[in-house]
Amino acid sequence: MSSALPLLNKRRFWPLFVTQLLGAFNDNLFKFSMVILVTYGILNNPAQEFQFNALASGIFILPFFVCSALAGQLADNYDKAKIIRHVKTAEIGLAIIGAIGLYFGSIPIMLFALFLLGLQSTFFGPIKYAILPQHLEEDEVLAGTGLVEAGTYIAILAGTILGGVIIDRRGEGVELAALMVLIVAVIGWITSRFVPDAPAQKVKEKIDFNIFRSSWTLIRDTMHIRRLFLAIIAISFFWTIGAVLIIQFPPLVKNFLTAAPSVASLFLGVFSIGIAIGSVIINLLLKSKVSARYAPVSVILMGFFVVALYIVSAQWDGLPAPQLYDFSSFISYKGAWLLLVTLAGVAITGGMFVVPLYAFLTTTVDISRTARTIAANNVVNSGCMVIGSLLALACSMLGFSALDQLLLVAFMCLVAAYLGWLLHKACEEYDRNGEDESSIPEIFS
Repeated sequence: MSSALPLLNKRRFWPLFVTQLLGAFNDNLFKFSMVILVTYGILNNPAQEFQFNALASGIFILPFFVCSALAGQLADNYDKAKIIRHVKTAEIGLAIIGAIGLYFGSIPIMLFALFLLGLQSTFFGPIKYAILPQHLEEDEVLAGTGLVEAGTYIAILAGTILGGVIIDRRGEGVELAALMVLIVAVIGWITSRFVPDAPAQKVKEKIDFNIFRSSWTLIRDTMHIRRLFLAIIAISFFWTIGAVLIIQFPPLVKNFLTAAPSVASLFLGVFSIGIAIGSVIINLLLKSKVSARYAPVSVILMGFFVVALYIVSAQWDGLPAPQLYDFSSFISYKGAWLLLVTLAGVAITGGMFVVPLYAFLTTTVDISRTARTIAANNVVNSGCMVIGSLLALACSMLGFSALDQLLLVAFMCLVAAYLGWLLHKACEEYDRNGEDESSIPEIFS
């Protein structure tokens, strides 16, 4: 079995790892600083706060849906390392726009910057996984994928915690947040210079700049492989669940747990580090073998923990407005640790479910098509996440609170478990009979 941690000492891996870690950190530092500023410092209405979170999530995800096909074509036709360097150069300009929005407290400028950051991540997303088979040995790919996932969520942890610490309940601290967004973008640009070249693995093809036609073509040409189709659908449904769940956190913390921004950071941080832990655990259980064996039970356990989170949250004794628990008083409250344990359980089991599925995307197809495969996944993922954001928004407008919507998440976990079971069956069939090129309508037969 290939050990994951030694990869961090290798030039063929660590620059990519650090670059993507810094990118995820910066995205979440900006996003959560913006969310805290708007939720605690600008708006003062639970419904509007929830709807803003849903809108912000949808705006960030939208570029993945629209431009992922183009991003995948570029990554498969050109040197992936060079594209990374161009993307990280653009991030500096985007960070300047975001910093201006934070400094002046302008919601339109902040949302515009968020859209641009989503666009930048769209072009980086296919590469951070597709480049792994070029730089790693076959038995290192799952370990490398796990490290990338773990690093991403550790970065999310750091970015969300910092965003909630820097900006307080009065919306102050935006100057420091804006400065840090700029500094991290520059450091990410520096580390991207060290990523080893990763030239295209085939003769260049003509790029289709019609984003709608190319998206459809990409999905059609990728998802005819049964295991790949099921992996993408399962990942997409998982991130639909994630979109609905993460949208709940800031309003849930403020309006039901009556806690300060630092506690909202703690929630997102625990969720992020939990997925990182889950990604490491599943790599150990599978012994670096790409398999969906544990997917159904993992996401069923996730649903169990979501229900537990609902029950514990529903029994919480909130403070009368406008009082809020600060970090220390929240941690010392009698039910806080049980709440955090259930949240960690949600995240760990979620990580165990989703990480092996990403490894399917890079090991099921030829190395020359890995970026487009990741891009096809991103198109479907982002479409489902936008649907998840709209679903959460619609539920809010119909009067369902952030707490109520946890039960919706628990039900969705059962659907994800069914998809994981179908994928496991498809893998067993492949092991017995070889590749199955079934068409999409036959997948669920």
